Amino acid sequence: MRLLLRKIKKNEGKNEYVWLTMNMYREILLKHWGFDQFRPLQEDIIHSVASGNDTLGLMPTGGGKSITFQVYSLSAEGMCLVVTPLIALMNDQVDNLRSKGIKALAIYSGMSAREIEIACNNAVYGDYKFLYISPERLLSDNFMEYLVRFNLNLITVDEAHCISQWGYDFRPSYLQIANIRKFFPKVPVLALTATATNEVIDDIQVRLLFPRKNLLRKSFVRENVIYLVRQKEDKLGYLADTVSRSRGSGIIYVRSRKKCREVSDLLRQQQVSADFYHAGLDPALRKEKQNEWMKGSTRVIVATNAFGMGIDKPDVRFVIHLDLPDSLEAYFQEAGRAGRDGERAIALMIYNSTDNRRLHKMVTDAFPEHERIRAVYQALCDYLQIAVGTGKNGFYTFQPEDFARKFSFPATTVYHSLKLMEREGFLIYTDDPENSSRLYFIAHRDELYRIETGGKSLDRLIGMLLRSYTGLFNDYVRIDEVLLSRRLEMTTDELYQNLKFLSQQKIIHYIPRREAPVVQFLTERLDPARIRISSANYRDRKVNYQSRVDAVIAYARSEDRCRSVQLLAYFGEMDSKLCGHCDICSGEHQSGISNVEFHEISKEIVQLLLSGPKETREIVNGMEVNEKKILRVVRWMLDQGNLELTKSNLLILKLGTSSGSSDPATE
Repeated sequence: MRLLLRKIKKNEGKNEYVWLTMNMYREILLKHWGFDQFRPLQEDIIHSVASGNDTLGLMPTGGGKSITFQVYSLSAEGMCLVVTPLIALMNDQVDNLRSKGIKALAIYSGMSAREIEIACNNAVYGDYKFLYISPERLLSDNFMEYLVRFNLNLITVDEAHCISQWGYDFRPSYLQIANIRKFFPKVPVLALTATATNEVIDDIQVRLLFPRKNLLRKSFVRENVIYLVRQKEDKLGYLADTVSRSRGSGIIYVRSRKKCREVSDLLRQQQVSADFYHAGLDPALRKEKQNEWMKGSTRVIVATNAFGMGIDKPDVRFVIHLDLPDSLEAYFQEAGRAGRDGERAIALMIYNSTDNRRLHKMVTDAFPEHERIRAVYQALCDYLQIAVGTGKNGFYTFQPEDFARKFSFPATTVYHSLKLMEREGFLIYTDDPENSSRLYFIAHRDELYRIETGGKSLDRLIGMLLRSYTGLFNDYVRIDEVLLSRRLEMTTDELYQNLKFLSQQKIIHYIPRREAPVVQFLTERLDPARIRISSANYRDRKVNYQSRVDAVIAYARSEDRCRSVQLLAYFGEMDSKLCGHCDICSGEHQSGISNVEFHEISKEIVQLLLSGPKETREIVNGMEVNEKKILRVVRWMLDQGNLELTKSNLLILKLGTSSGSSDPATE
């Protein structure tokens, strides 16, 4: 509901403000998204920021986080600044907003100076409602010059866990966000994340300078998702059999690009409709594979963790982790893509003894020795031909595979060395650059009729561009060369040459897509001896990473605690109920009954004995449960020392036993 301000004059001449409410938020939701009701927590978050409160919204994957800031910003004068680290997701949201007739922009690392200038001018003068930026842009003096002129109604920090050094995906550039608050003291901040522990929740609010804590959270309970762990030495055999017998759409997560293809091929041999997806594929091919899976032409997608961001397919019946992720945050987010339609779904983790060694090796690989990091830095400068004392603020395309091969570094050493140097502020490494080609018309629309292009094919191309894309005269627009060449009945090479010619003639500015990652140097090239990694960015983070890995292994190896209870406790929900259907709950307790039955019966026995000692017959008569099962639980609790039988045959609680404490599923 939109909050409108009306000024009322009092007899004594003072002004008083009263808030009047209207169903404006729901009208916006219905108009642009087609829904007449908000999901749980969305409206609460909107009301919180509408009241001027800094707000941290904690919503599980698929909870509809983007609706909160998009609906609010459309109801208020001004523009919403959205900070997000994921370029692909950023552009997806911009495209989605534009398809609804909502003016939105994106600025990120790797854009040309001309692109950024046009986008910033549009943000200042063009009545745009949303500006998405990567956090690295906040380090740019040029961007800051424009920023202070923006008319903002909200600052949104997406993936807010990235600001915490205790989070699983810490990004140093996020620490710059708080610096912009001084320019917009009355603009509320909305921080959003799907996964955060209590420690990270507190850290986010401190780092973003919340004047007071304000957390709005939705429970992470997913009652329709069944969490399972299977310990199998023959993982592939079990996977193939499981998927062959399953029904519906699914995702299988693996750790390597090579394994994506191998597992996909294996499933196809089993007559399963499967495909593979990873960040190393051509962007057009990735999009095609994703679309085929979204519409159901492909039933199963085998992917690295590059797959899933921004994908909201409701009818995913299973998510399988063939390889263990390195944190429960990542696992919960990826498993959360199952069953978003509310129907029954499976989140399966397949685990064996080799996973322990692999995960612990990942910790070692993620923190190369300091000398190794310095060697990578020196080699990188040589590779990019950066002289000592130069390179500051320069952007360089970078082929990590070629670099690793040329200097005989393991690929993991290169990646993690760059990330450690990024945390220390020496450079920024962007391994998911914007790959789409972009195009902008330099010539004005009315000038096009007077320009002699020199051929019918060029005239047809200009006409096709104008019919296929909007906004070409105001901003750089992403184009699809494959689609254009098909429509124009020419090869992609012919199209490329024609676009290049029009760019040379200053009719358009054409930026072909760039496949390689980008390195931006924040300092001039330094002597390697000056490359030092602080304890906070090395030792402390290594300890933190090890603890996250240990939590994953503990979850996989656990045999006596409800899976849902474990996951919810990790995220701070300590009083959750047993799910009743995970592999632990549905398994057999040592007493000879199911774990769920044991939990309920033992809990009731403890409650009865809290009022005083009782005979076994009193316990049996006081419960509406099968007598044999009650006696099994009593016998087990006596054996474990939770209960004691007195000389007068009365059952009493042993000291330290409380309601539920004898339950191995909740200890």
